This record gives sequence, C-alpha cells and structure tokens, in this order.
Amino acid sequence: MKNSFILVFIFFVGVMGGLFSILPEFVIHLEIEIYMLYLLMFFVGIVIGSDISALWKIISSINIKIVFVPLSVIVGTLLGVGLISFILPELALKESLVVGAGFGYYSLSSIIISQTSGERLGTIALLSNVLREVITLLTIPLLVKHFGKLAPIAAGGATSMDTTLPLIAKFVGREYATISIFSGMVLTILVPFLVTFLARF
Repeated sequence: MKNSFILVFIFFVGVMGGLFSILPEFVIHLEIEIYMLYLLMFFVGIVIGSDISALWKIISSINIKIVFVPLSVIVGTLLGVGLISFILPELALKESLVVGAGFGYYSLSSIIISQTSGERLGTIALLSNVLREVITLLTIPLLVKHFGKLAPIAAGGATSMDTTLPLIAKFVGREYATISIFSGMVLTILVPFLVTFLARF
C-alpha cells in the first residue's frame, strides 16, 4: 500500500510541475513516456523470463479449473466497468473498458493508455487502478467474510501476484496463494495486449 501512496504523490508532484512549467517546453514534447514504456516492458519480460521455471511449476501443480479464475476476473471487470459507463456519461463504453483492462496494473496500463488514448484517459486509468489496489488491501477481510476466499483474488486483479498477495495468503490461507499468483500472473501478461487491443478497436 505504501508504494501506491508514493506513486500517487509522485504523480501529483508531476502535475504541479506541469502546471508551473518546471521543465523546458522541448522536454515535454520529447515523448519520454513512450521510451519509459519500452523500458518497463523490457523489465516485465525479464522478471517473467527469469522465473519461468516457477511459472511452469505453478501451472503443472494446479487443476485446469483454475484457469476460470483469471477469466472470471476479466469478464467481471469488463462487465462492471461497462455498466459504470452508463452511469458516468463523461466516459464512453470503450474508454471504460480500456481503463478496466488495466486490472490494477497501474504502472504499465496508464502509460499505454496515455499513448493510445490520450493523457486524460491515462490519468483516469492510473488513479482508478491505484484505487483498485488500495481498496483491495483495505477490504480483504470483509471480502473473504461476505463473498468467499476467491473474492480478494478477483478484486486484486493483476496485483494478486505481488502487492496484495501477502494479505490474501494471510486471510484465505496459503493453499490459495498458488491460485492468487497464477491469476495475477495471467492478468499481468494479458494487460498490455488487452489494453492495446481495446484502445485500437
């Protein structure tokens, strides 16, 4: 949770910097964010590739039914944000789907969305996905109590493999940690592809 608050703080510092023109004008037009996206994708690939044996170990040790966990997260999230688009007329259905497809992976999805759909939607994606992580962390005990042990895994989205994993394991049991890691990993891998596809659809 600490990292989420730090990220939001840095974001608002950047907004203030833009408002008061701290950086020269030419720096703003260098499209630094696209190079940061390339770098981030590179490191995501390294992380996944460096632990590929662990990934196969997880896959081989679980029942095929576990695939329905990340699939249900995808369907549930997109249906949910689709309904929200009818409540918030400022957001088109396509925009809501693009933001929702971040699945809590705010660092990568917000950069991709800023590049493909504009900075306004990228900002919305950043804040909404950070909020998804924070709310999940704060409500895990309630989610388990009222909706079952898979609920916090679904709520965490892509974060269920890292930042929300310790609390998920604590409140639902270590036997669900494998499910949490698998679901989070699948969603993390799919985020850049799904966000890009929906943004260009």
